[in-house]
Amino acid sequence: MRKLVHLAVLCLLVLSLGCLGLPQSAIASPMSSADTFSLNNLTLPSSTALIARSSNSNEAQSPQSNAADAKLSTEFGKKTDLNNTPLRKFRKYRGFYPTLASKIVNYAKDEGDYKSVEDVLKIPGLSERQKKLLQDQIDQKSFTVTPRSEVHNAGDDRINPGVY
Repeated sequence: MRKLVHLAVLCLLVLSLGCLGLPQSAIASPMSSADTFSLNNLTLPSSTALIARSSNSNEAQSPQSNAADAKLSTEFGKKTDLNNTPLRKFRKYRGFYPTLASKIVNYAKDEGDYKSVEDVLKIPGLSERQKKLLQDQIDQKSFTVTPRSEVHNAGDDRINPGVY
């Protein structure tokens, strides 16, 4: 029995040394000139790239890669759009998230798009405090209204657009 215990301890010691590793020294050997790598002899496969340019000179100065970028470069990118902004973006306004923001998003979904920023005050069931919060943001020109964009409302779910 005693030999078996000694053998088990020896196996554990060898295993632990194998797992942890032993220090080894590296020795560099001189290389011949044939072994060295030279960028002068390097040949890479060529590929063609397609670059599209707009015929409009204004667009050439600030190219837009897609519809989402085009919309973000407008007022939509600077303000909160009542017709297109997801629910979570209203968190930056104190007192809006989640209750008032849900009312704003759901009203647009149920009743149709907002025509003007002031239409947000027509949401039924708003408390006086909520109306004051909305009016303060309208006065600060924090909101905008643009036509509903499929690019920013993919899946028609502004409450959970899948952005985490």
